[in-house]
Amino acid sequence: MAINKNHLFDDLNGIKCAIVESNISESRAEFLKGLLELNGFTVVIVPEAPPKAPAPPPPPAPVINEDGTEATPVAAAPVPAPEPPTPTAFKLGVTDVSFNVTNAIFGRLLHTKDKRVVTMAYWMQKEDVSRDEIPYFDRKDV
Repeated sequence: MAINKNHLFDDLNGIKCAIVESNISESRAEFLKGLLELNGFTVVIVPEAPPKAPAPPPPPAPVINEDGTEATPVAAAPVPAPEPPTPTAFKLGVTDVSFNVTNAIFGRLLHTKDKRVVTMAYWMQKEDVSRDEIPYFDRKDV
């Protein structure tokens, strides 16, 4: 059980994992997977459960003829069942259940390929390169 919503756990493919992010796109999942595996974590990605299909519409009310009898409805062509959609959202977790994203980023525990510290802007993919040389409070572009 999670202590708070910032440190969630779940079983992904039968493996107890700390949830890093959920409901993310495939490209985001691949970015995070590469970054976390580079830092020595074992990553598990599973598709999110698709949203439930809406309930089918109720059958039409019977039509009554002028003489009081029920009219026979014209049979409509059967509608083929739609094939299940491909997953568009994923849940990403790491097998190290002590992992916490907030602690890892602000504790400067994650690094990029070129050995720079991962910043929040880099994690959120707002920057292509992690710029940690100048502290955020000294930067003029923020």
